[in-house]
Amino acid sequence: MKKLLIFAALLPLALGGCNKEYQNPSTASQGQVVASSDGLITLCNGLQYRYAAGGFLSVLYNTVAAGGLTTRELAILNVGNIEEYNVSLGAGNLTNSNGVVRNLWTQSQLVRANADLILLNAGNAPDAGTRSGIVAYASIFRALALGTLAQYFEQAPLITQENAPFVPRLELLRSAVTQLEAAAAQLAATPVSADFNAKIVPGIDLTNTVQALIARYSLEAGDYDKALAAAAKVDLTKKSVFNFDDNTRNPLFETSFGNKNVFEPTNASLGLTGALAPNSADRRLPFYIRTNPAATQNLGTGFYTANNAAIPVYLPGEMLLIRAEAYARKGDLTNAVTELNKVLTKTPAADAFGVGASLPAYSGPLTADAILLEIYRNRQIELAFQGFRLSDSRRFGRPGPGTTGAERNRNFLPYPRVERENNSATPADPTI
Repeated sequence: MKKLLIFAALLPLALGGCNKEYQNPSTASQGQVVASSDGLITLCNGLQYRYAAGGFLSVLYNTVAAGGLTTRELAILNVGNIEEYNVSLGAGNLTNSNGVVRNLWTQSQLVRANADLILLNAGNAPDAGTRSGIVAYASIFRALALGTLAQYFEQAPLITQENAPFVPRLELLRSAVTQLEAAAAQLAATPVSADFNAKIVPGIDLTNTVQALIARYSLEAGDYDKALAAAAKVDLTKKSVFNFDDNTRNPLFETSFGNKNVFEPTNASLGLTGALAPNSADRRLPFYIRTNPAATQNLGTGFYTANNAAIPVYLPGEMLLIRAEAYARKGDLTNAVTELNKVLTKTPAADAFGVGASLPAYSGPLTADAILLEIYRNRQIELAFQGFRLSDSRRFGRPGPGTTGAERNRNFLPYPRVERENNSATPADPTI
């Protein structure tokens, strides 16, 4: 992934509320870059750099921080990290000048804007197989950006222009899925070329990732049939990852899990209590939590153990839990339990990433409420420290801020000050 270091500078600085572009005179212009296959592939590589790398600026870091600190999945180690500390306090302490909020918004919008630029100019790639790869890659990162915005904000722009209009989060999710479906059809009709594969940063399985993200965002949008169909198309034996090395570092290890300075898991139970508490025999716990950490070691492990540790784009268990939840919400409790049991009984050796509970099958009540609670509990364990907990908490109707037993300190984040100052269409901030 070293070559990503030189690609990020080529991306235009374009936000939802502003279409200004600042060019470095020593680099190629936007028009020159998007006019060729090589230029478009360069921009594709830049999408991954902006989304996954860059430490505290990366979308990956900020979604893990925002998702974990708002739900007590993660705990602050040093209140001097004031931006993260205020996220952990939530409510009115989390303002639109907060750095985590700002970076989550601006970096996601930059990824979305540049993915749109690539898709708009994909026709400039003359070879159909190379074009297929470019469209799939840009569609994946556009979906990740829009999906991330939908996890944390009630609304966001879908286009780049002066005073870009905001649309509801449901429209963001549907737009992401529609583009992914187009990419899937193109991949099926025209396999990716050897030229594209030779020039793109390795790690992401395009075909499986497109279907996995269709499943993820269809579930979030409430389209359960589409989520079921897409998740069933994902080959759970294949990995799809963001790769890192000592130059382009795993952002969570670099900033937090590799030290005792910023945050770490709340406790060995992943911050879960009562009916949600993990079974002590759950073999996922030692995967995500150090059993006997040294005084200088972060409690968390998982996918954040070294500068060069790869981070999954999705986990096999996520696909199984998507199917379980979709069946449960459709009232098909038999199939919901069947999919849930695939997660509960899965051994580490049977999982592509070594994430396995090795627990007995579900034996609780055969009611929708009980089964959905068990699905929710397993999402919090199987997908620990990956930024899903806030959106999961809302979707499953868990106790929200201001209620007895609140499990989250916000419902949605405020819109960042930088957007409000540059876009008159910015809506009022949510109350909490």
